[in-house]
Amino acid sequence: MADDIEETLLGGPLRYTRTEVEDLSGVPDEYARRIWQALGFPAPPDDEVAFTDGDVAALREIRDLLGHAMVNEDMVLQLARAVGQTMGRLASWLGDVWLQRLGEEPSGEPITPEVVTAALAATEELRPAFERLLLHGWRRQLTAAGMRAAATTASARSDPAAGIAQLAVGFADVVSFTRLSRRLNGEALAAFVESFEASAAEIVADQGGRVVKTLGDEVLFVASDPSAAAEIGLRIAERFGEPDGPKVRVGLAYGEVIQRLGDVFGTPVNLAARLTSTAYPGTVLADSGLVSALPSGGYDISGLRPRPLQGLGRVKPYLLRRNGG
Repeated sequence: MADDIEETLLGGPLRYTRTEVEDLSGVPDEYARRIWQALGFPAPPDDEVAFTDGDVAALREIRDLLGHAMVNEDMVLQLARAVGQTMGRLASWLGDVWLQRLGEEPSGEPITPEVVTAALAATEELRPAFERLLLHGWRRQLTAAGMRAAATTASARSDPAAGIAQLAVGFADVVSFTRLSRRLNGEALAAFVESFEASAAEIVADQGGRVVKTLGDEVLFVASDPSAAAEIGLRIAERFGEPDGPKVRVGLAYGEVIQRLGDVFGTPVNLAARLTSTAYPGTVLADSGLVSALPSGGYDISGLRPRPLQGLGRVKPYLLRRNGG
């Protein structure tokens, strides 16, 4: 079964050792090992047959990339690490979807080797369409990243060389997630996490923001427009506002943020996280920077008493609500 999976999904049989792949590709041993580890895999023993013709072709592509004036070894390793982490999560996600689908066919019957073999055949049949979707999604995201970089460069208060930009940062956090995870069974908990992440991503995208990362019970997002960030926070809190359902709280901050390898850092990120941890269930707290950047009269804003926030001193938070809410 393992051989079937490898040959089907890798597009061919395992036929080379690590040393043979390096010799055929022309990529030095130590650098090839670092690329493999950056992708998230342990380097196999020298005499283990663990690689395909596709692995040889990929290393040759990397060798050719390194011949370009704008590409160096560190850049390729960073990209390999990003690919490994992103594709690892994507592959696990898709695997879970397949297992869920297999569990539905037919009702209650065990998943036999024959069923898995049929799923592999279906995977191979669908693979070209998935790959095209993946490539198109990557191109769209790359275009969006390019537009953000262009906007950053054009901003008088930004430093594109350092990756610094004025952004609104938000954290959306599921209240009492540990208690919730004890109350729900595994299937129900997974369904809720999927609903939370999907709903948050939909709302963020609809308002022109960007999801930076998700941590199961928490979503970190950014938006260039403070009003969009406020709307995102309120909509997420409202989406999970059922009286007997899990509640979500949100913290927002605005200021100079460092953007690095798809992540964000800086005082606004820490401030948004701390505000989230002190917010009541179903509410949205914002810092003075975000409140000052909002249009007058656009929201019902109430100043709260200053409170100590870890690493940030005493901070005055503001409760953000809709007018008439």
